Amino acid sequence: MNIIGTGSALPKKIVTNGMLSEFLDTSDEWITTRTGVKSRHVISDEKLEDLAIKAALKALDDASISAADLDFIICSNVVNEYVTPQLSCIIQGGIGAACPCMDINCACAGFIHALEIAESFYKAGRVNKVLIVCAEEPTRMTDWNDRSTCVLFGDGAGAAVLGPGENIRSIKLSASSATDKLWQYRLLHPTPYITKEECDVPLQMKGQDVFKFAVKAASGDISRTLAEVSVDPDQVDHYLVHQANTRIITAIRNYLHQPDEKFPVNITDHGNSSSSSCPILLDECSRAGRFNEGDLIVMSAFGAGFVSGAVLFKW
Repeated sequence: MNIIGTGSALPKKIVTNGMLSEFLDTSDEWITTRTGVKSRHVISDEKLEDLAIKAALKALDDASISAADLDFIICSNVVNEYVTPQLSCIIQGGIGAACPCMDINCACAGFIHALEIAESFYKAGRVNKVLIVCAEEPTRMTDWNDRSTCVLFGDGAGAAVLGPGENIRSIKLSASSATDKLWQYRLLHPTPYITKEECDVPLQMKGQDVFKFAVKAASGDISRTLAEVSVDPDQVDHYLVHQANTRIITAIRNYLHQPDEKFPVNITDHGNSSSSSCPILLDECSRAGRFNEGDLIVMSAFGAGFVSGAVLFKW
């Protein structure tokens, strides 16, 4: 398939590191040197589904098609206010589509997993046009008294429309069960029969373990993705890496021996927006005129599970 349109939407509330230092034992210098984040967009009075719909409509407009043209919608989301219905059904109604839809939860690697699903459906002859929407509010998952997690995240939505074509050259997905490194529990409604002990715990993260996994997984996924189609890292024009931490991005870049200019970043004023990170970056680079027709682009992402993925596609 080909990516024929992109869109994104961000909350209007911008929270700077200085604002966080008013109630956390932290500082702009402490956060910036460890993460690369200076500010982030945080949901205040918006609804996540409205951001998702806005991003989707922008992508449809960019692709010059209508919602009625869609054959399938895939929504990547970790958590939102709805347990049911699925967020993709809300998006479907919001944009006026009538096609089947599904939600996936592949953490921060959701966009690449959605690309694999769309490409597989296309090769099976089931679809011609697919909308992928990644909508995330990880700021609702953290303890805002915990400076090790809450400073990292921002909210937002990114979307892409895929059409017929052969521009997706290679995709590699990986998983490695390490459920104690990055996790959150939420308390469910009790039943009259529940006897086990349950608890509600905000997002917990072992930072060094996540760093090691991210660098190893992304480097391996990218290398295998390129090797599958005999493309050298130097032939790639742009590397769009999940915006989790600038130190992770730098480590991946050093592993591949590639220059800074091939690695666009927006983590400075976005933070880590989970699976929406990659499509938001893709949309912003596209609208800034950063890509030329025929450019080779690698996208890589990694998240809790652990899961990861990389894709090589032509613009």
